[in-house]
Amino acid sequence: MRTRRQALSLIGALPLIAGAARGQEEQEYSLRGDDGVAIRNFRIPAELDPATLPGIVWSGARAGDVVLYEFFDYNCGFCRKAAQDLDEILRDDKNLRLGLINNAILSIGSVQAAKVQQAVLRLHGPRVAGEFHARMFGRRGQGDGASALAVVRDMGLDPKKIEESGDSPAVTAVLTRQAKLAASLGMEMTPSFAIAGVGLLGWPGKASLRGIIANARKCDHPVCGG
Repeated sequence: MRTRRQALSLIGALPLIAGAARGQEEQEYSLRGDDGVAIRNFRIPAELDPATLPGIVWSGARAGDVVLYEFFDYNCGFCRKAAQDLDEILRDDKNLRLGLINNAILSIGSVQAAKVQQAVLRLHGPRVAGEFHARMFGRRGQGDGASALAVVRDMGLDPKKIEESGDSPAVTAVLTRQAKLAASLGMEMTPSFAIAGVGLLGWPGKASLRGIIANARKCDHPVCGG
């Protein structure tokens, strides 16, 4: 893909807004992952609500009573594990809505793969973009423009059209907005999550996340009664 200059431009924008990131030492709730380690978490200001972002890939319930956002990178090993577990959670929980947000911070290849994802979304809609997402995490090796276009080809889509759309200013603008919000929230780890107005850094594990979702449904907070 002809994305190196655009990718560098997008990555270069992040230090300009890193100072806006929230201090992550504060813990809004006492939360622990499946491994017993504390989950760093913080309150999300209303003006930084992820729901306002363009380019979110939605799956699950159309009108879910709980909305979970994942900030991910296609070169993140824990994101690969999260993708498998989230699929299982979505199959079991028919009232959960999941929004996937690019946080392509690990490499230029991550930005290239994110551009392909956004092109698939623009040209073919969320269902096909969701399939692309699953296939990217189902493959081995580096996530970059070449590997993402190989997935596109395997899906029977037109790589040339996808590449042209991925290189468009519109796609770059969407990914820049996603990156800026992630940086402003201090989503310095991938994956990270937002649920019930709270940000969670890192992968909490399947059991812990199920409990957080259940609490969000019960009391609109990741933790109830305390």
